[in-house]
Amino acid sequence: MTPDKPYFNQFRRKELLRGILAVAITIVGITHFTHPDQYARIVPPVFQFPYAMVYISGVFEILGGIGLLIPFVSVLAAWGLVSLFIAVFPANLYQAIHSIPIAGIPHHPLLYWFRLPFQAVLIAWAWWYTRKPEDQPGASTVAAELETQLNR
Repeated sequence: MTPDKPYFNQFRRKELLRGILAVAITIVGITHFTHPDQYARIVPPVFQFPYAMVYISGVFEILGGIGLLIPFVSVLAAWGLVSLFIAVFPANLYQAIHSIPIAGIPHHPLLYWFRLPFQAVLIAWAWWYTRKPEDQPGASTVAAELETQLNR
């Protein structure tokens, strides 16, 4: 039996994009530990303990990126990333309003404003992996293992 070609290609594309998101968000999470000063500067003053916020968001980015690749937790990880992208939006907005430069990113105030709608793209991208969890790679294996464990 040959797979339905359009579905197969869409599935491969979705899984390639899953890997890209997972690797990218994991790398960004790691940079929260290697360059915390850059991120702490854009934490709005209303939030106390900016470094703690940076480290906490870094941990959740790393966990979300790794979790996105593990079938048993990928849907939960995707929901976590959706929440995280919403939670960090105030920092991105604060950066845009106050034109706060970050090393390694071209400093141009319009760039910070154009970056804000990209949060919606990231939210939608992560949300895509919350849909149809039964079609996620490894879902049938996980479901079978769960059923075995529950029937013991």
